[in-house]
Amino acid sequence: MTAPGGVRLDKWLWQARFFKSRSLSAAQVEDGRVRVNGQPVSKSATTVRPGDVLTFAQGGRIRVVRVLATALRRGPAAEAQLLYDDLDAGDSAPQALA
Repeated sequence: MTAPGGVRLDKWLWQARFFKSRSLSAAQVEDGRVRVNGQPVSKSATTVRPGDVLTFAQGGRIRVVRVLATALRRGPAAEAQLLYDDLDAGDSAPQALA
C-alpha cells in the first residue's frame, strides 16, 4: 500500500519504524537533527518523496537512507523495510574502541 505523491517527513520516519512515536520523529526534525538531500530541515511537514535521501542520528549512529516508497499506514517491520534502502548497510556493526 503506497501513498500517492509525498508524505510528511515526521510521518514517514514513524511509518518506516525509525522512531517509536510520531511525536519523537517530529521532535528530531524540529531540533534540526534530520537532513533531506543534504539540507538540514526543521519543519515536520517537509514533504519527502521516493528518491529523497535522509540523514539522521538513531541509537548512537548516523543513518543514511533513500526513500523508496511512502505508505498509507504504519505496518509491521517487514513492510516498513520496503519503504527505504539503507545506504549505510556496510557499517551496520559498531566499531570497537582500541
